[in-house]
Amino acid sequence: MDAYRLLPGDPRLAEALRLIRDSFAFMDGRVDPPSSMHRLTLEEMERQAASAEIWALGDPVTACVVLTPKPDCLYLGKLAVNGRLRRAGLARRLVDLALARARVLGLPQVELQVRVELIENQAAFARMGFTETGRTAHAGYDRPTSITMRRPV
Repeated sequence: MDAYRLLPGDPRLAEALRLIRDSFAFMDGRVDPPSSMHRLTLEEMERQAASAEIWALGDPVTACVVLTPKPDCLYLGKLAVNGRLRRAGLARRLVDLALARARVLGLPQVELQVRVELIENQAAFARMGFTETGRTAHAGYDRPTSITMRRPV
């Protein structure tokens, strides 16, 4: 199963959006504030496909990730894997793709954020070589709500 980039106008963007919504649904009632996934629309996916990179695996889409270049890193966001295919190495393949894209773009590291409550996600990313570099709070919160993790390329 090869990775492919979703470009603006690709009908598979709708599949990727459904996958993100399905994959992130377990967070409802568990993370505070609620996931930004609830504000994600097909129009926003189209914008991200134009301004960043959306990569996918499978037909239909079984895993996807949004990669956004920043001045000092490549930001890895909205990593989603079909629940029936978890533990099949798809997330690791997309992380490896992010590392390769960062190298191509001349960026020294990949960054992501994981919610404080999602200990299992933190552990999964740590197993893939990411380390905590900071904690941030969403607007209106007086406590950390997200952990920033980075991995050199």
